[in-house]
Amino acid sequence: MSFIRYLAFAIAVTSGFASAAVQSVPVARPRLYITTETSAPSSMQEGTRVIGIATDKVREAMQRAGVDYSIELLPWKRAYLAALQRPDACVYSTSRTPEREKSFKWVGPTDIGQWVMMARADHKLTLRSLDDARGLRIGTYNGDARDAYLRARGFRVDAANEDIANAGKLLLDRIDLWAASLRTGSTILTRYGYDKKIVPVLVFNRIELYLACNPGVPDSVVDRLNAAFAAIARDGTGRRIERSYENWGQPMRLP
Repeated sequence: MSFIRYLAFAIAVTSGFASAAVQSVPVARPRLYITTETSAPSSMQEGTRVIGIATDKVREAMQRAGVDYSIELLPWKRAYLAALQRPDACVYSTSRTPEREKSFKWVGPTDIGQWVMMARADHKLTLRSLDDARGLRIGTYNGDARDAYLRARGFRVDAANEDIANAGKLLLDRIDLWAASLRTGSTILTRYGYDKKIVPVLVFNRIELYLACNPGVPDSVVDRLNAAFAAIARDGTGRRIERSYENWGQPMRLP
């Protein structure tokens, strides 16, 4: 065998070994760090596990898409900030607004939300449109889309660090209205004993909620997750998850 033919043979054999070695290395599954807030029955803590309607949909989508993940329950502002800063992070359930559109890659929707002005039942307040709330003190949730939406339109807002704190502020006449978000199966007023004291007076926006992912999450992962969410909606899994929480939680009273 001539030297040139020998060299060509050696290169081919070496390339074959290298190719086989590459093929034998398992491809790592993508992994995401997922954050959310306490917002029953969408997301809440039960023992050491995060559960809820949106949570179960997210878990199902991750399994179908072959994506490893962890879920951490945090105050909303921290949960949202993590998804903005970490290239492997996503946060749910995030209102998809024009102001946020370019900040994330969007997966879902996980749910549909209604933005509702709530008032004290004994005040008999009537609102025909959002403009009727101008000049009134509106309780909002710090860092939330509703807070930004109302501020941008010049409304008088008073932000709380926890959304449910607005119910207490409303009953103490510290605010006139509470800009709440009601999602599928929401039992928040009943659970805290406010259902006879606080009533909806105006739905001022309907909006889809999503798993919002940092732009660093690969498009291929986002595409697989969106395909999984579409399948969950199509095959009835999403509705089954929603029905499983219809009777979730017992009424609780605040001191």
